[in-house]
Amino acid sequence: MDNPAPAPHVWRMSYDSDILIAGGGLNGTTLALALTAGGFNVTLVDPRATETRAARDFDGRSYAMSVASCRVLKALDIWPALSDDAQPILDIKVSDGRVGQGPSPLFLAFDHAEIEEGPMGHMVEDRHLRPTLLDAVAARKITHHAGVAICDHTTDAGGVTATFDTGDSHRTRLLIGCDGKNSAIGARVGIKRTGWGYDQTSLVCAVTHEKPHNGTAHQLFLEAGPLAILPLSQNRASIVWTERTARAEAIAHLDDEGYLDILRPRLCDMLVAIYLVVQRGSFPRARAIANDFIADRVALVGDAAHAVHPIAGQGLNAGLKDVAALAEVLTDAARRGEDIGRHEVLQRYQTWRRFDVMSLAVATDSFNRLFSNDNTLLRAARDIGLGTVNALPGLRRRFIREAAGLTGDLPRLAQGKPL
Repeated sequence: MDNPAPAPHVWRMSYDSDILIAGGGLNGTTLALALTAGGFNVTLVDPRATETRAARDFDGRSYAMSVASCRVLKALDIWPALSDDAQPILDIKVSDGRVGQGPSPLFLAFDHAEIEEGPMGHMVEDRHLRPTLLDAVAARKITHHAGVAICDHTTDAGGVTATFDTGDSHRTRLLIGCDGKNSAIGARVGIKRTGWGYDQTSLVCAVTHEKPHNGTAHQLFLEAGPLAILPLSQNRASIVWTERTARAEAIAHLDDEGYLDILRPRLCDMLVAIYLVVQRGSFPRARAIANDFIADRVALVGDAAHAVHPIAGQGLNAGLKDVAALAEVLTDAARRGEDIGRHEVLQRYQTWRRFDVMSLAVATDSFNRLFSNDNTLLRAARDIGLGTVNALPGLRRRFIREAAGLTGDLPRLAQGKPL
């Protein structure tokens, strides 16, 4: 890609790398690629081995990636290796429902033809996305220590000295935590998290089915929690099915046939006959937002900074917006000759992302509380609300653009532009 080079990093010779990233998951690898595109010398440290990260068998994990997220990958020249296996999301249907009765006749339908950008996003399987990112990290000669963890770090006026569990030390200008919701980096610098559990657990599986999905994603709100049916290639679907935790734990212990006997009435005839194609999984749901996304020469990205309810599948999309925003802030700061680890620089990232993250957290929390019940009056009100929005083209189009990640102050990468 033809990216303008940042100003020379005159302090580079005193450091092992410009930026050290803790965590080699999807956010960490994408951030390493983005910062390298911005001209930085990046080191990526991941406690998990590359072979574990790069498993290529289908295990059911997949991601509903918004238009903005796909643009980030396109701008980093990652998308061409993924596009053939990605399933376009052409339509989204949001509806209330009851077990055994199917969706309410009043619903909200999003059609990709109502926006100029094409599909509202793509479903991308983890077995394709993760290895592609790791291959790009290797191809771009990013220093990658797999199977190595940061066990301690100290900060001074000039930088950060990290100690690896191998006994080696590493001197860097800035340390970025992409190390998940239980971020050791965040905990070490004293960043607290505010949140709560929902007494909900999501059961996750993938199925093959008889009825074509036609690229349609369904978000069906049942009494215990939302049920997402997400289209995959080859007439398969990813199911994210939320129940009260005690009930979910009981279902998780059933054999496959018992599991499907409970799932089928929730799907009604939306997919007709279904068959499990991978091992099932389950994940407790909670909200946890870091009180700060930054500390002294430290920034947090993705789940290390925020975890929200998975309604609309925005977890990875929010993380990739963090990636794009932080890469832009740091690249622009370097071009101006600023010290990228200074608080004033990192504050720009926090200011940019924190409002968007809090808005997303409030929205997903409110939707979950409003829809995860069988109150007759609330059910009538929300069904009328969905039907009303569906009948108003201008408002409906605004919701479509929101679902596609096309609203707000988008970083350059999320617009498909180079840094």
